[in-house]
Amino acid sequence: MSSDSLLPPNATEAERTLEATTALASDLPVQLRSLWNPDTCPAELLPWLAWALSLDAWQPYWPERIKRQRIRDAVEIQRRKGTAKSVRDVVRSFGSSLALREWWQKDEPGEPHTFDVVLTLGAEVPNSAEFQQDIVDEISRTKPVRSHFTLTAGLSGSGGLGVAGAGRTFVYRRLSATAD
Repeated sequence: MSSDSLLPPNATEAERTLEATTALASDLPVQLRSLWNPDTCPAELLPWLAWALSLDAWQPYWPERIKRQRIRDAVEIQRRKGTAKSVRDVVRSFGSSLALREWWQKDEPGEPHTFDVVLTLGAEVPNSAEFQQDIVDEISRTKPVRSHFTLTAGLSGSGGLGVAGAGRTFVYRRLSATAD
């Protein structure tokens, strides 16, 4: 019996063999700190990290950048679920922005427990109907249960217009010739 054993003196040979086998498994180097970090976790393990942090939705077609951001924000969103801040955070985690106006913030107060969402998709996010539906589903999961919302979606883009010009100076002289 080894001095590191936790088994009682009357342990069977099978129990001792099982203990020796599992002791080898504990010697494997596993970088737990990097596995629990959304920035350093390998991409193929991200779905399990999302599951461990109780992320409500996960789609394989999301870009990796959005997946990592959703995991980074998961705890904060879960903590504030049911508030306007959680709705803003969940949309921001998708790489989009929004303007949210609750019923009491309008010029003429609207129906109680309603709000308007103006969603602006950024240039780096997928522009598909199913991606927008994923955002709407997440808003529905994080909003206060009694509240209803109206969604307006749009795209944002940026560009530039360049004006270029070139100039060349000319000197004109009039020559006159006379016949003498």
